[in-house]
Amino acid sequence: MSNNKNNQKNEHLESIEQMGAVETVNGKHKIFCLTIIGEIEGHNVLPEQNKTTKYEHIIPQLVAVEQDDSIEGMLIILNTVGGDVEAGLALAELISGMKKPTVSFVLGGGHSIGVPLAVSAKKSFIAPSATMTIHPVRTSGLVIGVPQTMNHFARMQERITDFVVKNSNISSEQFTQLMMNTGELVTDVGSTLSGEKAAKTGLIDSLGTLNEVIDSLYKMIEKK
Repeated sequence: MSNNKNNQKNEHLESIEQMGAVETVNGKHKIFCLTIIGEIEGHNVLPEQNKTTKYEHIIPQLVAVEQDDSIEGMLIILNTVGGDVEAGLALAELISGMKKPTVSFVLGGGHSIGVPLAVSAKKSFIAPSATMTIHPVRTSGLVIGVPQTMNHFARMQERITDFVVKNSNISSEQFTQLMMNTGELVTDVGSTLSGEKAAKTGLIDSLGTLNEVIDSLYKMIEKK
């Protein structure tokens, strides 16, 4: 019996260390906690010193959680600094399409593609000290200066805007205005919203603490 407990504990710690995810087993309900931290790594491998979340690790976890009858809900904890737009949007689409109760909690910051990830859950929370940074799609490196390139960026931005508007309570006009603000960020176009302002604009559902976030998830599970 002792060996079984030790094995479970080791598996528990290994899951946290390697995947940033864990199933809670001693709470009121069995939930899955998923952390999405740092930069979203997509098709390109980022330098070792970058703190990244690899989307190919997250995708199978989301599928497994949705299919596992023993898991009653999922808590997504976010502290992001942007990353691969396509990969981040893919994860957001998967989360938004889940039947199980899902709650997101933004700590520290939700930057760029972290915004769609934050609103993808059925209910979103943000810590009072956290921020949400909104800016247009951009890239680094070589860019071919032709109209087709601009059209590609415009279509990609439209996909992100449509997703955010569909999964939150902010209007398309207000989101675009925040995104194209030229008077706030020193070397960029966009806006940084405090936790309180993010909630007031309807981008995030409400301010909260960890206790309130888990309580909200439990209520969603019990209602379901």
